[in-house]
Amino acid sequence: MSMLQNYQMHLTVPTGKAAKLLKFCYFILLVLLVSCGETKTKNTAETKQDLEQAKDTLVKNKATKTILCFGDSITAGYGLDDVNDAYTGVLQKRIDSLSLNYTVINSGVSGETTAGGKSRINWVIKQKPTIFLLELGANDGLRGVPLTETQSNLQAIINVVKEKSPETTIILAGMQLPPNMGQDYTTKFRAIFKDVATKNNIEFIPFILENVGGIASLNQRDGIHPNKDGHKIVANNVWEVLKPLL
Repeated sequence: MSMLQNYQMHLTVPTGKAAKLLKFCYFILLVLLVSCGETKTKNTAETKQDLEQAKDTLVKNKATKTILCFGDSITAGYGLDDVNDAYTGVLQKRIDSLSLNYTVINSGVSGETTAGGKSRINWVIKQKPTIFLLELGANDGLRGVPLTETQSNLQAIINVVKEKSPETTIILAGMQLPPNMGQDYTTKFRAIFKDVATKNNIEFIPFILENVGGIASLNQRDGIHPNKDGHKIVANNVWEVLKPLL
């Protein structure tokens, strides 16, 4: 088997610009193999460097940036027939329509609290996303978790992201509670998210369920989780903050 055949067997078959680049690399390699018996104008070290540069370019062309949505049932798309109808899927379709090189990762878990998020963030952040959307806290509020605990957990999650993936841009999604939880608690709960975002100098969505929360036609029968139409509006709320970052 010739060197050229062996080289071809160990490369995947790319498309588009990467394919053209690979064909060019094949041509250059063939020329080098033919001419090596006739001239010494290019040494082995230089040839190796050229091939490594071509390989690096191919890898970069295949690379994609990621947007990791780390949340609860809202992110998970609870109650929907198709998880792609959740706001994460709506965002992916919009991103694809604009030919942006981003993949949205849905890391939502129904029933998740900030404590649960704190316990799993260390292995989730190993993906080192380009953008990290933190959407947690609603279940804390509905369960009456002490406000200091919720704030402490949100901060702990942010600390891990900053430490493990310092180049990641963080977005915090704000949350509000229905009035039946008590005026004092709901007011202080709402303020937690803005305080945490300000303290950490991170991107902030004031209320991820803006124009959805409390509107029966945009929620499922439980009155809490957005339906398909509701998720489209949630996606718009996220997009207002996300778009400038892309």
